[in-house]
Amino acid sequence: MTDRADHRLDDIDRCPAAAFPRIALGGSCYWCMEAVFQSLTGVAHVEQGFVAATPAEPGDERFSEAVIVHFDPARLPLAVVLEIHLHTHRSTANHSRRDNYRSAVYTFDDIQANEVKVLLEQLGQEFDAPLVTRVLPFAAFKPSKAEYHDYFYTRPERPFCERYIAPKLKVLLERFGDVADHARLKQAGIEGVSPAAAPAAGGNR
Repeated sequence: MTDRADHRLDDIDRCPAAAFPRIALGGSCYWCMEAVFQSLTGVAHVEQGFVAATPAEPGDERFSEAVIVHFDPARLPLAVVLEIHLHTHRSTANHSRRDNYRSAVYTFDDIQANEVKVLLEQLGQEFDAPLVTRVLPFAAFKPSKAEYHDYFYTRPERPFCERYIAPKLKVLLERFGDVADHARLKQAGIEGVSPAAAPAAGGNR
């Protein structure tokens, strides 16, 4: 597991999201990814919607579900953002719904792209199979409907939330507890369980 910053800042909520670096991530439905990254300390804002990439292969220009995460690297290093993303979706599976759920990290400049490529190579060693997650240049973003924003935290008791999102959030508590927002998760009814009892965070979502 990658090293994580252990100090905490108190003023992230008082800073605009634009003050922080951003990274765009795809791999599962945007409801799931939004909830995962909203549940971390060091995240200033999560934008939910669809991302298109500058094409490296045919189809990359198509919009696919994704989130843009604005984060404070002093609290949540990019390596940890990527590690969490890889462990909360099926990052080694080229399943039949990859057109909708492209497993990707969308970068905003060449420096960030080079850093992400190095980190994914390192993080890939944690998995038994090769990662399918690609590094692609961000091209465009379309937000989802406003009624879908904050999907989990507005009504965590929804059946979809309990079936698909809650298991991913339990992974955060068990594997990434030092950067999880325990108070917010507890308010939504998510508390840690033993790894043996935890449901899998996989599925096509």
